[in-house]
Amino acid sequence: MQDYQNLPIDIQTSKLLDWLVDRRHCNLKWQSQVLVIREKINGAIQDMPENEEIKQLLAGSYIHYFHCLRIVEILKGTEASTKNLFGRYSSQRMKDWQEIVSLYEKENTYLAELASLLVRSVSYEIPSLRKQISRCQQAQQDFARREEECQLGAAELRERFYASCKQYGITGDNVRQELLALVKDLPSLLAEIGAGASALSEAIELYQACVEFVCESPAEQVVPLLRHVVKRGNTTVYEWRTGLEPTRVERPELEEVPEQPKEDAIDWGDFTLEPTPGSDSVPADGGAQGEEIDWGIALEPSPQGTLLLQQDDGIDWGDGESDGVQITVLEAGTEVPEGVACGSDALTLLENPETRSQFLDELMELELFLSQRLVEMGEEADVLAVSQFQLAPATLQGQTSTRVGSLLAATQALVGQLSTRRMQHLFMILASPRYVDRVSELLRQKLKQAELLVAKKEVMSQKRQEALAEQGALEPKLDRLLEKTKELQKLIEADVSKRYSGRPVNLMGVSL
Repeated sequence: MQDYQNLPIDIQTSKLLDWLVDRRHCNLKWQSQVLVIREKINGAIQDMPENEEIKQLLAGSYIHYFHCLRIVEILKGTEASTKNLFGRYSSQRMKDWQEIVSLYEKENTYLAELASLLVRSVSYEIPSLRKQISRCQQAQQDFARREEECQLGAAELRERFYASCKQYGITGDNVRQELLALVKDLPSLLAEIGAGASALSEAIELYQACVEFVCESPAEQVVPLLRHVVKRGNTTVYEWRTGLEPTRVERPELEEVPEQPKEDAIDWGDFTLEPTPGSDSVPADGGAQGEEIDWGIALEPSPQGTLLLQQDDGIDWGDGESDGVQITVLEAGTEVPEGVACGSDALTLLENPETRSQFLDELMELELFLSQRLVEMGEEADVLAVSQFQLAPATLQGQTSTRVGSLLAATQALVGQLSTRRMQHLFMILASPRYVDRVSELLRQKLKQAELLVAKKEVMSQKRQEALAEQGALEPKLDRLLEKTKELQKLIEADVSKRYSGRPVNLMGVSL
């Protein structure tokens, strides 16, 4: 019997309410009784004495049976003056709360309500709060990851922007102005390349000698344009075409393309319509009374075939000796004065696309010859090759592999200077000034994308802070709910234990 008294009663929390109803501790229709009790509690709390403990009991918590018991105990002190000789209270407050306690104790309604609160907390409210906190933590991780991705993406776009600017040879502070400034420096760069071509004279002579030896007769000069640049430098196309240095160079002006405005706007000008004095309107044909306008100027042919502007009375042309002003019209197709380089002839050989292409072709031709000659000189064991060059001139036989290699390196360096990415872009800008706007826009797009990623990073950071704040607000709620659930668990276990002669009661499945 003593062992039976110590045997614990294990009750599954999710089935606690059914367990109490099945063992007739509570009525099956306990909920209707609870509704009546809740209405009386809502009415009773409207008139409460000033007491700090009562305020804490009523502040933001669900008032259950044990709270009501505590309120009655407090009212016994505050309402002691209303107690009569028979031990009853005349205070309406005390009567209301004693009635509420009595209704709770009827058919153990309070026990069913406590069991319902415990099941709801354990099965729904606590898991829901934990899921919300978990979602907040997951959201913080996601926002932090996306924030880092945005930061890395923005840094990568900036690196690509500055790498592209480095290819163009600019800093990137003002892309358009820096590109236009590079074009202005292009002639000096090309002049340096033309001056560097003077180191290829020996390679050209070697190439010429080899061609004449193979052809066994004097041949035309190879790489003529390259020879010209070696001797005279990066001259004008006029000098290359005529062989004479121009007396005057009229370079074509570089087309200045204005920077495109951010928003297209229509400029209507400052046109104003003013009526003529003394009249309300102007006739459609422009005359005051339908007559043609007399400008006072007459055009008459002169004996020499030119046009004479006859001046009418009242107009002083500033020439008192002649009766008209003579205008000489040049016929189409008139040649430019001799010695003057204008148009495409005023450009240098490396500025003009056609001559620049020819110059590069001849450089690559020379490079190919030197590469092949270097390979042939390396095959010294080839008896046939040795016998073929026994009758070659001293220019060919006296060359060594080291010397030919150095000439080849100089040629390749010159080809490389003209073929760099920077020079290619400069030539494209020179050919089409609007290319500057396209390049500027492409580079600006990278910076705009980087700025968008930075703005997105700020948004992600703000959302992460919001998730953190939400988590901070939910965690105290969860702590209070866990504390109240533990309290409910202990109260129910103690109440059920009294009904079974103090046997220990364990509510199973409460994971707090």
